[in-house]
Amino acid sequence: MEAKLITCQLTSAELQKYKLEVIALLKENILKKEELDNGYHYTFTGSDKTLDQVITFIKAERRCCNFLTFNNVIEDDQSNIILNITGPDGTKEFINTEMEL
Repeated sequence: MEAKLITCQLTSAELQKYKLEVIALLKENILKKEELDNGYHYTFTGSDKTLDQVITFIKAERRCCNFLTFNNVIEDDQSNIILNITGPDGTKEFINTEMEL
């Protein structure tokens, strides 16, 4: 399998603006961030609104950052939402600098 480049594929200003807005909304709901060997583990509030934001974020990132892997744990509406973002070497640095997440 060919290694994927750690780079954002967004080219249009409109998509870049959209991505920034989605990330900003998501940041507001982070309860906890934990470092993993190959990425980060995030805990969010368990509301439907936050769930919608997490899903919107994943959908946006899939289009531009195809080297990222997303794993969610979603239970009942009283439980927190878990999102793991992982990838190849350099992923943590990308998340910190490019996404500022």
